[in-house]
Amino acid sequence: MPIRLKKLIGTVLLIVLVIVYALVATTVAVAQLSESGPLVHLAFFLFTGILWVVPAMGIIKWLIIEPRPKP
Repeated sequence: MPIRLKKLIGTVLLIVLVIVYALVATTVAVAQLSESGPLVHLAFFLFTGILWVVPAMGIIKWLIIEPRPKP
């Protein structure tokens, strides 16, 4: 796969990941945390704010893997 195409796909995947993840995290927070106190909100948003890094790291690792040399 050409490196430019790989970077384009990776960039689009990262943007989609951030948008979808933010929408899901916010929807869960609104649905489940409406009666909770501020400390629960803080803990939830700290956890979800860090959790998106895991799939993003996978995408970035895929981006930096060198293509196999052709024999």
